[in-house]
Amino acid sequence: MTTYRERLTAPISWWVAALAFAAVWGWVFLVATTWSIAIVVTVLLVAAGGYTVWRYGSVVVAVGPDGLHVGRAHLDPRHVGPVRSLDRAAYRTQLGTGADARAYLMTRPYLDHGVLVTVDDPNDPAPYWLVSSRHPDALAAALAPSAPTAPAPDPNGDAPHGQAT
Repeated sequence: MTTYRERLTAPISWWVAALAFAAVWGWVFLVATTWSIAIVVTVLLVAAGGYTVWRYGSVVVAVGPDGLHVGRAHLDPRHVGPVRSLDRAAYRTQLGTGADARAYLMTRPYLDHGVLVTVDDPNDPAPYWLVSSRHPDALAAALAPSAPTAPAPDPNGDAPHGQAT
């Protein structure tokens, strides 16, 4: 039984950009060649662009009794360590100055939130997984149902609502 499932789909703007790319090149081929060649090129570019956007944007993040699945990658539940839901600032820090080069990343540029999953396996070279998510709190809760997730630190140094410092 899956306790959490999310598909990281590409935004509409990416689909529009792929179609616009095909249309522009179709027009270039129409000006330079014949209608039939321009139509074939346009159809091929629409198909290639659509496939590329679909493939890149079809990553499934799922949590079940057998652990965390992110695309083709799998993390066994006994190796899931502490989990943190990351807000925009903390997520960007983990992608930039706070990053570890050994970490496993499944990030998408169109998402600005995620979850940091510590890997509790001495044989795994990755210290943590950084996973993009539209619902990081729900993903963190699914990974650590018995323990409350620690909120990401506020960049202003304020305590989260309802908590004393």
